[in-house]
Amino acid sequence: MLAHKTPEQVLQEYWGFSSFRSNQFQIINSVLEGKDTLAILPTGGGKSICFQVPALLKEGCCLVISPLIALMEDQVQRLQSMGIPAKAIVSGMNQWETDEVLEACSSGNLKFLYVSPERLETRAMESSFAGLPINLIAVDESHCISQWGYDFRPSYLNIATIRPKFKNVPVIALTASATPKVKEDILTRLEMKTPQVFMNTFSRENLIYDSINCEEKTGKIISLLEQMPGSSIIYCRTRRRTKEISDLLQQHGFSADYYHAGLEQDVRKEKQQTWILGGTRIMVCTNAFGMGIDKPNVRVVIHADIPDCLENYYQEAGRAGRDGEEAHAILLYRNEELEMLRALPDQRFPSMTSIRKVYHALANHHQLPTGTGAGSCFDLELETFVEKFKLSLNDVIYSLQTLKQEHVIHYMDRVYMPSTVQFVCGRDYLEQIEQEYPSLEPIIKILLRTYTGIYDMPVRISERQIAWKLHTEADRILTALKFLDDIGAINYVPKKETPQVCYLQHRVKADELEIDHAAYQLRKQLFRDRIELMIQFATGKKCKSVLIGNYFGDSAIEACGKCDCCKSLHNFTKENTLCSDVLRLLSNKSLEYPELRKALKAEENKLLEVLQFLRNQEKIKMEHDGRIGLK
Repeated sequence: MLAHKTPEQVLQEYWGFSSFRSNQFQIINSVLEGKDTLAILPTGGGKSICFQVPALLKEGCCLVISPLIALMEDQVQRLQSMGIPAKAIVSGMNQWETDEVLEACSSGNLKFLYVSPERLETRAMESSFAGLPINLIAVDESHCISQWGYDFRPSYLNIATIRPKFKNVPVIALTASATPKVKEDILTRLEMKTPQVFMNTFSRENLIYDSINCEEKTGKIISLLEQMPGSSIIYCRTRRRTKEISDLLQQHGFSADYYHAGLEQDVRKEKQQTWILGGTRIMVCTNAFGMGIDKPNVRVVIHADIPDCLENYYQEAGRAGRDGEEAHAILLYRNEELEMLRALPDQRFPSMTSIRKVYHALANHHQLPTGTGAGSCFDLELETFVEKFKLSLNDVIYSLQTLKQEHVIHYMDRVYMPSTVQFVCGRDYLEQIEQEYPSLEPIIKILLRTYTGIYDMPVRISERQIAWKLHTEADRILTALKFLDDIGAINYVPKKETPQVCYLQHRVKADELEIDHAAYQLRKQLFRDRIELMIQFATGKKCKSVLIGNYFGDSAIEACGKCDCCKSLHNFTKENTLCSDVLRLLSNKSLEYPELRKALKAEENKLLEVLQFLRNQEKIKMEHDGRIGLK
């Protein structure tokens, strides 16, 4: 398509940038040379450009494997707005629509094809690969492939199985949050051969990290927002809390809205777009908000509740200050929250007894006899299921997650099925309806003009779009469509967003259900370790940027000088000259405590206070022989 151009020319033409960010050019060249590539770029580091630019420079289509529908749709929309042909195959599409996308790819009319890892497992998709001119396989959020990571997705494990179908096609894996252990897992699981690995520094010089221990959080949030103008995000742990805080902020005169996964897809899109365009200043949300959103001028991200791992916190906090201007990431916590965090591993990793109980109830709920069920899929209304079998909601959610990770079931939290309409009556009957019910004529006309093929098959429609075109309310369109369905003019299936379970294996007796217990316990321990690190981030004295960088394998990162810990060190040393005296003395050699005290002629309680402070800041250490030295 653009083989005669350089990466810089493509970047300028489509993105309007005159130069690449750090490592982007090297990553793009690695892909263009046909090498398997792993790019670990901090959130906001421009990962998509690293596969989109080289794909545009190569003949054929780039297959992008991405975990979230919202993320796929966002990137597809951006590419299309730049005049680049791109499509996504998502849940809710019928076979005709899927075939249409695959045909466009096969005939060379697509440059980007987005699919979920679960889609790769379907027979229909597998049989279509042979005719697809794939030039690059891009695996987004590739940390999901590692069971030692925080967001393990079993379907990612099957990505490597498609590689033999596309010989000599390179793979680029991208992530913002891979620890060294997860990085090695990505390389192994994707069967990368002599891979090129690129990792940017995790330092965000313009981002100021702070954690605040406070009992009255809402008052503190209001105070912070009054001090820090500009676009803001407030992350909460629960859906109910998002609305509570949003309502409270509105009462205090702030422009605020709330967002969570429980809202209908159209509503979520509308809220998100209003915030992106600046119509709303503050978005109060769960972690369902933010993936794929590239709003550069967010000035502050506040966590009203402490997250359970540094990966999530870093991703969410990193949505502030992407324009390079000063921004703040503020974490609010209470002491009792820390104990609640420490109790999470036992909740997130239920006992084998609980897992078997949920599995048994699930199979009974779907009326599956023992020895049957593999390949069957069912809707699952969680509230109804929990109430029917008198189960704990937490046990159900995390048991389902475990059964998914063990390849017993595939569980999707929310499967979006859009509304569909098909006309099933003749033209004469339609004319009769329009004469008897004149108010329905505009709706009938707009359906026929807007949706091609609506007589031949069910087509996806948007009630909100129809309402907008007719300058009326969506509820009126909904009522009219139901009425047309009742009188036999159309077949109307309203949209739904329902969790769904697919059985990957035949049902076995509950006491015969087995999991990889050793791996399960290791995942639990790793989760416990991540929680302790998150608590250390909130309460510790080490530079927050250094702690983040070290966790993700960036050993070269230096103290930021701006976070609350660095400021605390600066203030303490400024007010206490004994700090600099201790560091000066230890710069030449390590000393025993009595030697140090004698040389400094210091009072014991003051010296002990300084030594404890410097130890907390990881400036000094106690050596094996009991001597004190610089770290």
